[in-house]
Amino acid sequence: MVPVHLTPIDDFYIKTLSEIPLKKVLYCGPETAVSKAAQIMRDEKSSCLFVGNNVDNILGVITDITLRDNVLARELSPQSPVSEIMDDKLVAISKEAPVYEALLLMFRTKTRYLLVEERGHYIGVTSRNKILTVQSLSPFVFIQSVKQALDEVELKTKWRQVPGIVDQLIQRGVRAEIINQIISTIADIITLRVIEQVIKKKGEPPAKFVFFVLGSEGRKEQTLKTDQDNAIIYEDKANEQREMVREYFLDFAKTVSDKLNEIGFDYCQGGFMASNPKWTHSLSHWKNNYASWFKESSMETVLSYGTFFDCRPIYGDFSLLDDLKAFMDEQLHYPLERFFYNMAQNSLQYDTQLTWLKNIKTFKVDKEEVFDIKRAMTPIVNAMRLYALANRVFETNTGKRLEILTKREVFKSKESIELFQAYYYLMGLRLEKQAGAIINENKKPVNYIKISQLTQVQLVTIKEIFKVIRDLQLKIRIQFTKSF
Repeated sequence: MVPVHLTPIDDFYIKTLSEIPLKKVLYCGPETAVSKAAQIMRDEKSSCLFVGNNVDNILGVITDITLRDNVLARELSPQSPVSEIMDDKLVAISKEAPVYEALLLMFRTKTRYLLVEERGHYIGVTSRNKILTVQSLSPFVFIQSVKQALDEVELKTKWRQVPGIVDQLIQRGVRAEIINQIISTIADIITLRVIEQVIKKKGEPPAKFVFFVLGSEGRKEQTLKTDQDNAIIYEDKANEQREMVREYFLDFAKTVSDKLNEIGFDYCQGGFMASNPKWTHSLSHWKNNYASWFKESSMETVLSYGTFFDCRPIYGDFSLLDDLKAFMDEQLHYPLERFFYNMAQNSLQYDTQLTWLKNIKTFKVDKEEVFDIKRAMTPIVNAMRLYALANRVFETNTGKRLEILTKREVFKSKESIELFQAYYYLMGLRLEKQAGAIINENKKPVNYIKISQLTQVQLVTIKEIFKVIRDLQLKIRIQFTKSF
């Protein structure tokens, strides 16, 4: 066999955290004085120090920035305990996770340090700067530059550069699921920057809130043709404050949405945006929404339930969304039979894009025979969501849902591999054609694939994929609708 020589960037996409050097978890007790903690950091030449009673009971973290912002800037006594100044938002990841995934997680959560765990125990820590020192990581250096963008004009310029990066990654053979995550992370960071700028202009919000995303961004499966899918949950307030709080968040959401549209994230045609009064509410109101959708379990309400199941927080108090998901988890313990029946019927309304003669179903756009690749992929997305709901799996990404469901023996190994390959083959083709339309044709990306641009091998592969999807839908029909 001819040996394969990987460049640093190619090697980066297959390397796991278990393959890179980790620093030990340096920690001190919660009652340790700030001055003593600073001395430990100096002596150990470390810019971070975790706080906890032992390595398996970490409560928080302090960094050089924590000392600057929470001690010096506030003129706090050096004898104050570190528990008063620590950041209690810890971010951890398995040592078997890919290095690129760890880096994207740090970008999303705005953390510089990541605890690495194995079988429930912390075994080390890595940092964003440590990983970024690897050469040739252009997409990740680019992400860092997006974080530093000063205004919407610069963010718009950055977003216009993304198709070129995607095209480079495709040419290098980087897997579609990784490219999805990179696009989604860039979109997350642009949204975060916009939110931060809006809050800076409008002042601090009158209540705790979480801004969360739905749809392809919620699943970390964003492509180059993207629109806004988001919502807001804010904490419940006393009656006399409710109107003022709601008015603030609706105005805030509209400003954020307008700026995102200007940058290049189109308004959602279906209205699934926080700027829509239907999708910005208090936590109790959101729980009432889910309760009524679940209780009615009609074709329409299960569609709403499914749409808001693919949700992921990106800014604010994440515990509000955690609370809502815990409420959903309780509901899913005792589902009505018609809930999954109607969810399955919604999933089955998308056909497999094959004619009776086993050819690809097409239609004409500008006199060209095309098929809708997004519609072709939707049955797999819907199926994984359906099985995730049925098994109370709260992971949002389609590929990772499939992985978890396979471990739970919902899908057999061969069946799982076929579905994974099918989904990401179509995703790779979709990304390739979208990037090509922007770069080579100077056109807006679409989800239509011209049959004339496909090779014979691609046509045969797509037909085989549609057969895999047909088998998946038969499985759903038998299991959830008790029919053939």
